[in-house]
Amino acid sequence: MFASMQIARAGTPERLSLDPGWLFLQGDVPLPSIKGQGASYMTTKAGEAPGPAGADYDDSTWRHVDLPHDWAVEGPFDPDQNRAQGYRPRGIGWYRRYLTLPVTDRGRNIELQLDGIATHSTVWVNGIVVNRNWSGYNGRNIDITPYLRYGKEVNTIAVRVDAEVMEGWWYEGAGMYRHTWLVKRDAVHIATDGIHANPVQKNGRWTLPVTVQVDSSAAAARDATLDVILVAPDGRAVARATAPVHVDALHSASARLDLAVRNPQPWTLDKPALYRVHAVLRDAKGEIDSAETHTGFRTFRFDADRGFFLNGQPTKLQGVAIHQDHAGVGVAVPDSIWEYRMRQLKSMGVNAIRFAHNAPAAEVMDLADRLGILVMDENRNFNTSPDYMQQLTWLVRRDRNRPSVVLWSIFNEEPLQGTEVGYEMARRMVAAIRELDPTRPVTAAMHGGLFSDKGAVQALDVAGINYQVWEYEHFHKTYPDKPVFSSEDTSAFMSRGAYKTDVAKHVVASYDDDAADWGQTQRGSWKHITDHPFMAGGFAWTGLDYRGEPTPHEWPSASSFFGIMDLCAFPKNAYWFRQALWIKDKPVVKLMPHWNWPGQEGRPVKVRVATNAPHVRLLLNGAVVGEQDVAPFDMATFDVPYAPGRLEVVASRNGKEVGRDAVETSGAPARVVLTPDRSALLGDGADAVPVTVSVVDAQGRPVADANLHVRFDTDGAGRIIGVGNGDPNSHEPDKASERSLYNGLAQVIVQGRRGAHGKLVLRARADGLQPAEVLLAVRDAGALAVVPEAQPIVRPGTWRSSPPQSERPDPNVALADNDMNSWAWGDPPLGMAPGAKRWRAFRVSFPLRADHNDGRAHVVLREIAGKAEVWLDGVKLGDKTSFAPGPLVLPVPHGPGWRTLTVLVEAEPGKPSGLLGDVLIERGTP
Repeated sequence: MFASMQIARAGTPERLSLDPGWLFLQGDVPLPSIKGQGASYMTTKAGEAPGPAGADYDDSTWRHVDLPHDWAVEGPFDPDQNRAQGYRPRGIGWYRRYLTLPVTDRGRNIELQLDGIATHSTVWVNGIVVNRNWSGYNGRNIDITPYLRYGKEVNTIAVRVDAEVMEGWWYEGAGMYRHTWLVKRDAVHIATDGIHANPVQKNGRWTLPVTVQVDSSAAAARDATLDVILVAPDGRAVARATAPVHVDALHSASARLDLAVRNPQPWTLDKPALYRVHAVLRDAKGEIDSAETHTGFRTFRFDADRGFFLNGQPTKLQGVAIHQDHAGVGVAVPDSIWEYRMRQLKSMGVNAIRFAHNAPAAEVMDLADRLGILVMDENRNFNTSPDYMQQLTWLVRRDRNRPSVVLWSIFNEEPLQGTEVGYEMARRMVAAIRELDPTRPVTAAMHGGLFSDKGAVQALDVAGINYQVWEYEHFHKTYPDKPVFSSEDTSAFMSRGAYKTDVAKHVVASYDDDAADWGQTQRGSWKHITDHPFMAGGFAWTGLDYRGEPTPHEWPSASSFFGIMDLCAFPKNAYWFRQALWIKDKPVVKLMPHWNWPGQEGRPVKVRVATNAPHVRLLLNGAVVGEQDVAPFDMATFDVPYAPGRLEVVASRNGKEVGRDAVETSGAPARVVLTPDRSALLGDGADAVPVTVSVVDAQGRPVADANLHVRFDTDGAGRIIGVGNGDPNSHEPDKASERSLYNGLAQVIVQGRRGAHGKLVLRARADGLQPAEVLLAVRDAGALAVVPEAQPIVRPGTWRSSPPQSERPDPNVALADNDMNSWAWGDPPLGMAPGAKRWRAFRVSFPLRADHNDGRAHVVLREIAGKAEVWLDGVKLGDKTSFAPGPLVLPVPHGPGWRTLTVLVEAEPGKPSGLLGDVLIERGTP
């Protein structure tokens, strides 16, 4: 019945990127001591923030950057820095951005959205503090409508970032490392994250209850109508409902609508069907706002005896935990690189991700929904004070519609977890979550306190156990009705491409024989889970290597060895072991190690096969050297006397070959090879492509043990934004045009330039080798929804105005420092009505930017009514000799950074007078 529905014309809300065009200063700016009545008085006033927070601060020497930006990854490795943070300096940083708004925006609601800043930050708009935040992982939606200026006036956003503080014991980066947005909407509008639409199945029938929050910054109460349309994956509108909304001025209201949905396509791991919930707000004059979210139709449950079920089918959580940094870019990971990482994980057999130990970016959660990956959505801070509860509720409001999310997690490994205090805190956090989303269970990752008389576990719906595999059965007997899963396990070590452990060189062999004292191997951890049917699954630590927490080694190691893949998302052998354990619908056969062992002829080499086949046969140069039935978890291992040539494994089932793999002895490196993940990218300044760098010998065989140095350069519509090689011991810079291979591989990340299209040519050279060149198409991204960059304008303020006077006042008269009232306060237009007293003085003190203080700037007084004298720092600049209203432009000589401008105005008898137009300091020829 809904096939013929037409979606209403989209409204006029704008969500514009604020990513490009920021100015950045690494380091803090010491502020002068505030002394004296005048300075003390002024610095407490709205709009008068001192230093870089102020609207008129001189940032002319600051560096230009585009966001996302992580300044820590640009820094050197330093053994005196925090090992947990990857031995990289962090510190303090400042960002500033200028923008203008058309006069047509006046009356609209303007929201500043900051998606993630590491770590603590304070935000000012036009010198007014508008937000303080105590986490590097939550986004903020800040209503900045009251503070804005329109037309030619320039608005200033300033952000101070304190990355000295840390929330995690891993690399967290530093700076504005996620996206920023400016959202413009009608004064009556759908709130950000204001649509709650989570499908419910009852008695085999699906309904979609939709609640929409409407906010108002209008000056009076208004009535509106809300239309909600459900759009199927094929674009058809399949359900619709309408409800009235009445919202008072500066208040919020909500509307509840229920949509009946017949036979929806299910969201599954293989076919993640996503539906769009499109909400349109109308008043008597037409459409005023619209918003959209997506959702999916799926059922899931945790069973205390049988584990996890998705859409009624038993499904083990084949999960990994991951942090958010990547080679070359730190935590400022482009969305497309995130997609590459998650595709790599999905291809390994991952069906679930725990984003440890914090909320990821919204774009990453979108990928989980779209790719069909379940999510354990984890809160960062275990704290029930208001600031931290706001972080928790923000996370739930943002993600509660997502079909990927099956667990809310309130903490990881907290010392209070087994105490009464921990119970009380957990109970309150669980209650806050249930108020916003009663459909998903709440868990926590616990490494102790599971059996205390009073602890967090009693408040949880599902228990998560970190590492303590010996407690699985004990827990199930103690809490027979509480579902349980492994929230963290494994902690196994590998150096990608290395096959001999060398403790002195911080190298760990890649056979899956090494794990932390508290952990297990890849194979062993999964065996513990599959041996216990009541375990819902687990999350291996970790899916990818990450900077910081360099375990099992410290300096010079700067990143972890835990990853199933390395920092570049290149698979280690752990990847193939997990594939063999997790993938059931196709054969997996991987032979290890490489077969380059010069000088080891005749000596045994350990050979291991990762496979899900039941039988393997090993051949060296065509001759059988071994044959085994495959143990499901131990896989197959051989000792093979080394001889150069071709080592091959043939996997079979019931005597029939199902797959094979081979390694071959290579010659010396002869040629560099560049392999991009994609052949094209957008010229939007955001899309990025990882390019794999490798070398082959004269016969085209990969040289798996090559560690030579490669140099890169580009031409055309793009640039290099980072390099890496996955070596946890490497101290080569991430921001560079060169990199050494690590065991045969390196990575260079290229990005299309904003507004560019055409071709991007990447070249790679290594001494003595044939160079490589690859061409990528950079496609026109079309009109980009970006807030244009604006140039700062020096508009002196705040002005003081003397009382009307009968005689010409002294232009250099000094006011007492504590005199806040004998002269008035304000900014032009500053007028004086006709009267017997014809003279008035106007004065302002202001900072003059260095790029305006070179002797070539001018003071521009747009309109003065009356005769006038203009004085700067006690020196007369010039006169206006006519009473008639008109402009005055005068040169500004080079001088100190702080200036005082005084204008004496004489009124024509019986006529109004004063500064009736803007007063600006402009560069160049007037």
